[in-house]
Amino acid sequence: MNLPNKITSIRLILTFFIVIILLFPFDTLGFSSTKLFINEAVVVDVKYFISGILFILASITDFLDGYIARKYNMVTDLGKMLDAIADKILVNSVLIILAAQGIIHPIIPVIIVGRDTTVDIIKMIVGSKKQVVAASKSGKFKTIFMMVGVVLTLFNNLPFELINIKVSDVILIIATCLSIYSGIQYYQLNKKILLD
Repeated sequence: MNLPNKITSIRLILTFFIVIILLFPFDTLGFSSTKLFINEAVVVDVKYFISGILFILASITDFLDGYIARKYNMVTDLGKMLDAIADKILVNSVLIILAAQGIIHPIIPVIIVGRDTTVDIIKMIVGSKKQVVAASKSGKFKTIFMMVGVVLTLFNNLPFELINIKVSDVILIIATCLSIYSGIQYYQLNKKILLD
């Protein structure tokens, strides 16, 4: 467990706390979760705000572990696997929870999880034939848009909610479209190996 892998493990731990905070039944147990009122019009539930901060920290670890691993030549197979798992657990679990709570449309996590599963299958097949699947730029852009969209959603689209512009929804839609595009791209780039 080198330093980048430890940082990746921190992302998994942060994800666990985010899930607990978002799913904890405060109202059922008689605790009313604190709400912030902004301009007497926008209401932000503190549990989403805290989850948003933790999600930002987890997203920073996603950049940091890869940067350190590449800069100091600490890239390992374990690290690659842990990083991919941690990313998917972080983003997909939060998307599923937000959809279940009616905050985002359910089609978003359905597409994202479906795409991730398909890409993982492609990587496994290509890997079994001793080939490497390089990360695509569209996939990286998808990740950036998705993380920004999730953070804005957890922050109730602030500050854009104050001027009634649904930036969080637009960014999540762009991320979902990029997800579909990058999934198709992964297939096209590896079609010959897959069909061999």
